[in-house]
Amino acid sequence: MNESNREPTLSVVDPTIAQLIADEERRETVKLRLIPSENYVSRAVLEASGSVLTNKYSEGYANKRYYEGQQIVDEIENLACSRLCELFGADHVNVQPYSGSPANLAVYFAFCQPHDPIMGLGLPAGGHLTHGWNVSITGKYFQSHAYGVRKEDHRIDFAEVRALAKEHKPKLMWCGTTAYPRILEFDKFREIADEVGAVLAADIAHISGLVAAGVHPSPIGIADVVTSTTHKTFRGPRGGMIFCKKEHAKAINRAVFPGLQGGPHNHVTAGIAVAAKEASMPEFKTYAQNVVDNAKVLAEALAGKGFDLVTGGTDNHLILLDLTPKNVPGKVAAQALDKAGIVGNYNSVPFDPRKPFDPSGLRIGTPAITSRGMGKDEMLKLADWMDRVVAAPDDDALLTQVAREVEELCRSFPPPGIPA
Repeated sequence: MNESNREPTLSVVDPTIAQLIADEERRETVKLRLIPSENYVSRAVLEASGSVLTNKYSEGYANKRYYEGQQIVDEIENLACSRLCELFGADHVNVQPYSGSPANLAVYFAFCQPHDPIMGLGLPAGGHLTHGWNVSITGKYFQSHAYGVRKEDHRIDFAEVRALAKEHKPKLMWCGTTAYPRILEFDKFREIADEVGAVLAADIAHISGLVAAGVHPSPIGIADVVTSTTHKTFRGPRGGMIFCKKEHAKAINRAVFPGLQGGPHNHVTAGIAVAAKEASMPEFKTYAQNVVDNAKVLAEALAGKGFDLVTGGTDNHLILLDLTPKNVPGKVAAQALDKAGIVGNYNSVPFDPRKPFDPSGLRIGTPAITSRGMGKDEMLKLADWMDRVVAAPDDDALLTQVAREVEELCRSFPPPGIPA
């Protein structure tokens, strides 16, 4: 190409956005990212999801599109679906949902009518907004009955799940969480759903990478439908996917398109296909096991320093801390840790007396730092830093010093997908 015909780069067209992206790139490089729903994607996933596929409009499904010129897009979508079905052992998958919440909404549209009774884990107990919480459209358009966790151990209360199900006869029952650090017992939910004739939906957005790698039990074949994001522990682009039994494939497809959305984001579909290929590799299984191992080491180290762990520990990628015994609100701790280069999120804990925007808890996880190659030694350092910061959240000199130490550690563990 002639030099004079080249289009200007982002730094020329919009230097402000270019600089902000560069700033975010540096932030993701020099800080320890502990938000459990965040991760790093590979350079290959970034290339696919930043490709010319963003130029193509593709309403419909492979071989049944409403526009011409779909020969390549059809191959990409078919490849993404076949890879995912093989990886998860599923009958059918739809990769067109724009993210996890639209995927969940499609499940409602496929199986429910307005005002039907539904059930899901309550938000304060570690559930998701789209499982029927009252500030969500799902809590306003359906009769939602939330189950919770036991006070004594903060584990899901299956006696309450069964009692509520028998009382309200839900059309749809969710099992899925966003702040629950234990294994999900899908078989118990199946048993209760069968007793009341409910459709069982499992939302594995947080743990889909762990499920794919075999380090968390799979709901495939147990639940009627399984939804997930494609990022988080799965390490793909920001998107959604819905697995289901063969008999529900038509209803799910119709709910996604034309029920809820138009053309899929083909560049995201390509990124999902790449992530599915990466997740089929032996290295990914090692990664997923390391995520869980790191979380256990970090949880034990924090417990040893007097932190109160909700449920007493973790079985997955996530740790939920109740900071009440430390006399520090979750928001104060999260903001201090961020200044110190350690990024988590403040979060409600079960039976939290504080408000959601100023809760008692802190939610952290190990997916992103494990993607950088960190292990047991780094988890022990992290626990020590967190202990120091939470003990003195107003000590600016301490926060600055810890931030320097964190950045020094991060230099030894370059993140995937970000050029050195």
